[in-house]
Amino acid sequence: MKHTMRLVPVLVAVLGLGSAAHASSDGAWAEFSAAVEKACIKSASSQIENGRAVVDPYGSEKYGLAINTGRPLGVKTKKVADISVICVYDKKTKVSEVGGEIEIRKVGAAASRK
Repeated sequence: MKHTMRLVPVLVAVLGLGSAAHASSDGAWAEFSAAVEKACIKSASSQIENGRAVVDPYGSEKYGLAINTGRPLGVKTKKVADISVICVYDKKTKVSEVGGEIEIRKVGAAASRK
């Protein structure tokens, strides 16, 4: 009985902290997503003009992930389709980099809708 009485306050504390940690983690994930979006748009700016990013809300264990889409840099004609690039954001170093151009038609992405 004494052990049970000691366990009750511990359980209450742990459960209370768990819900507080969950609430703060929602905010942390939102900040993470915003950081990935900002870094990836900047990294893609050498290929994409006025780009937009769709961020995987959690990424992988080590990386934030996003798909950036927009007009190819320097293209003035509307006959050229938008392009996408894949962006990875290192969670530890906070450095992002992008891959090469992918035509939206090839991946069937609906990224041009907004």
